[in-house]
Amino acid sequence: MTESLVARMSRRTALTAVGVVTSLLCLAGLVPAGPASAGPVAPAELAASAAEGPLATAFTRAAAAHGVPRDLLVALAYAETHLDGHDGRPSASGGYGVAHLVSNPRVHTLEEAARLTGTPVASLKTDDAANVSGAAAVLRARADALGLDAPARADAGRWYTAVARYGGAATPEVARLYADTVYDLLSTGFTARTPAGETITVAARPVNPDRGALASARDLGRPENRTLAAAAVDYPGATWVPASTANYAVSNRPASDAIDRIVIHVTQGSYAGTISWFQNPAAQVSAHYVVRSSDGAITQMVREKDRAWHAGNSDYNRHSIGIEHEGYVDNASWFTDAMYRSSAALVRSIAARYGIPKDRSHIVGHSQVPGSDHTDPGPYWDWNRYMQYVTGGGGTGNPYTPEQVCGAGYSVIDSAALGTAGTVYLLYNSGTGYNCVVTLKKTSLGTATATSAYLEVQGKSRITDSGNYGYYAGPVRAAAAGKCVKWGGKAGSSSYDSPFEHCG
Repeated sequence: MTESLVARMSRRTALTAVGVVTSLLCLAGLVPAGPASAGPVAPAELAASAAEGPLATAFTRAAAAHGVPRDLLVALAYAETHLDGHDGRPSASGGYGVAHLVSNPRVHTLEEAARLTGTPVASLKTDDAANVSGAAAVLRARADALGLDAPARADAGRWYTAVARYGGAATPEVARLYADTVYDLLSTGFTARTPAGETITVAARPVNPDRGALASARDLGRPENRTLAAAAVDYPGATWVPASTANYAVSNRPASDAIDRIVIHVTQGSYAGTISWFQNPAAQVSAHYVVRSSDGAITQMVREKDRAWHAGNSDYNRHSIGIEHEGYVDNASWFTDAMYRSSAALVRSIAARYGIPKDRSHIVGHSQVPGSDHTDPGPYWDWNRYMQYVTGGGGTGNPYTPEQVCGAGYSVIDSAALGTAGTVYLLYNSGTGYNCVVTLKKTSLGTATATSAYLEVQGKSRITDSGNYGYYAGPVRAAAAGKCVKWGGKAGSSSYDSPFEHCG
C-alpha cells in the first residue's frame, strides 16, 4: 500500500502501583470526568512514572488524566502502530502517531483530539506524549457517550464498544475485528520495543469484553468462520469483506485480461484499519487480499476477476493480483513467519490457477511496478524466505502454531498425534494460570473439515470447539491453576481423549 494518504488517497498488567492508584482515583471521582480537561496528574502517578521511559510515562499520565485503563490504551496503540509514530508521517488511511489519530474524509479523530485537549494538530501528529493524550481523550469521549460511569470505567471489559468506535469502522463486523484485536492483546499480553529502544510491557490478564450489540456481528477473527455463502471467496479459508465499489473496476478476468503477475504490498497501517479504508469510497484504492501480521489470516476484498486499484499502473492493475500485508515498511516487527507462510500459500494457489511462474519476475513488490514511487514491501521484507515458501521450500504445512492460536504467554506442555490428520496440543500460561487446547490440522489445509478441541477442568463443565475448519480448532481456554484437566480433540477419523492429568 502507499506510504501516504495524500499520495494515494490512497492488553491490564498485573496491577502496578500506578494502576492501583489510578483505579482508586477513578472510583473516588478524583480523576476529571471529562476527556477535554486533563487536569493535574496526581503525585502518585508522577512518582511512579518517573521510573518509566518517556513513552511509558506518556501512557501512564494520559490514562490517569483522562480516566482510561492504562493497559487498554497501550494495547490500542500497539494494535495500530506497534508503538511507532513514524516521525509524523501518515498511515495510508491518514492516521498519525503511536495511537493513530486519523484525519480522512470520514474519520476525524485527529481534529477531535485537538478540540478536546487544546493541542495543535501539528503537535498531535509528531509529539508522542501529545498523541497518546489526544487518543486517551477521544477514547474517554467515546466512553462518556456510551454513559460509562466511574465503576464501569474501572472495568476494562466495559470499554469494548468505545474501543470499537475509536477505530471508526464503517461496518459492525470490521468494528468487532478492530476491538477484538485490541482485547486479544490485552488478554494475552505483549512486550514492545519502540524505535527509541524503550521496552513497554503489558502482562497477560483475564479480561471479559462486553461486546454489547457487536456480539451479534460476524466474527472475522478466525479464517474458518468468515466466508459469506452469498459471496464465496476465490481462495478457501479467506474472509470475504467487500471493498467499496468505488475502489475497483468490475471486469471479467481472465477472459478479458490475462492474469500473469502478483504484486506484494505493505499496508502502511493495521489489518482492521486497511479493511475499513478499502470500504471507504473516498479511498479510491483497494487490493484483492489483505494478510494479518499476527497469524496470517487473510481477507479477500475484491474478486480476482475484477481489477483492484493497487499498483498505480493501469497495465499492472489489468493483469495482476494485489496482496496487502499488515504493517509498515520501516518496522520489521510486523513481518512474521505466520504472515510469510500464509501469504506464500495464497500466492501458490493464485499461481496454480492462472499458470503464473513462481519467480521474482512475476511475483513482484510494489516498488518494482513501472512508474511507481512507492518503496513497499521495503527493506525488511525477507524475499529469500518468502520465495522459498512460495516455491515449496518449507511453506506447505499449516501456517499456524499452537502458540499463535492460544496467544502470547502460552507454552506447549503436552501433545497427541491424531493419526496423520493433525495434532492436539495442551498449553499453559504460567502468568494467568490458564490452560489452552488447540487442534492443528496437517491434511486438507484450507478446506473445511470436521475438527474439534476440548478442555475440561476437574469440577467444571467441558468446553468444546467443534466444527468444519480449514486449519485448526480452538483455542479453548480455561483457568486451571492447581486443578487437574482432561483435554483432547479430533481431526479426520482420529481422536484423542486424555485422563485427568497435569494437576499442577
